[in-house]
Amino acid sequence: MTATSSSPKEPDPHVSPDAGDDDGDRVSITEVNGTVARFEMSYSPPDGARSKFGPPLRARLPSALYLSGALALGCVVLYAYLWAPSSSRVFAWVVEGDRGRPISANILAIIVVVSALATVLRTHMRGVVVSDEWIEARYLLPFGIPRARRWGWPQVLRVVVDGTSLGFELWDGSFDRLPKVAKGQELVDMVCKYAAHRRIDVTVLERPVGPARPTLR
Repeated sequence: MTATSSSPKEPDPHVSPDAGDDDGDRVSITEVNGTVARFEMSYSPPDGARSKFGPPLRARLPSALYLSGALALGCVVLYAYLWAPSSSRVFAWVVEGDRGRPISANILAIIVVVSALATVLRTHMRGVVVSDEWIEARYLLPFGIPRARRWGWPQVLRVVVDGTSLGFELWDGSFDRLPKVAKGQELVDMVCKYAAHRRIDVTVLERPVGPARPTLR
C-alpha cells in the first residue's frame, strides 16, 4: 500500500498570523469602547476607478466667503482705475489714495485674490479617495500644511461605521478615523462594498438615543 501525504494548506491572507481562535486573546478596540451591531452587505463589483469625496460644506464655506470678499475688492479696485469718474469717492479713495500708500491698491487686490484662490484649492485638497487597492485620507494640519495617509485594503482588519463617519481598525492594533466628507453615506456604502468583497469585518456602532438604524442586508 502506498502512503499518501497531504501538502500543508496555504495560510489565508485575510487571517492575521497573530490571531487566535474564536476564544483567543485578541480583543477588538470596538468591543471595549461601545456596543456594536454587525451586519453583512451584498457586494456589487466596483468600477475600478478612483472615487474622490470632498470636504463637507461647513469646511468649504470659510474659504468661499474669503474668495467672495477678495473678488469684490478686486472689482472695486478695477472699477476705480478704469471706469470711475475722477470726482467720485471710489476714485479718490483708491487712485488718489495710492499716492501715500506703501503698496498700491491694485497690487494689494492681486495679492488678496491669489491668496483666496490658494485657500480654496487647499480646502478642496481635504477628503477621502477610494480605489480598488487602497484608501487615502487627506487632512490639513495647523498652518494649512497638507497631510495624506494611505492604507492598503489588506492592512484593514475592521471597518467601523458610526452614522456617516468611518474608522479603520488595522492589523497592528491601531485605529484611524477618516475625515468628514460631503457625501458621507455614499462613502460608507462604497467602503462597505469593498469590505464585503475582501471579507473585512464591518461593525456598526449603535446609537444610544434616537431611532434605531436599520440593519443592512
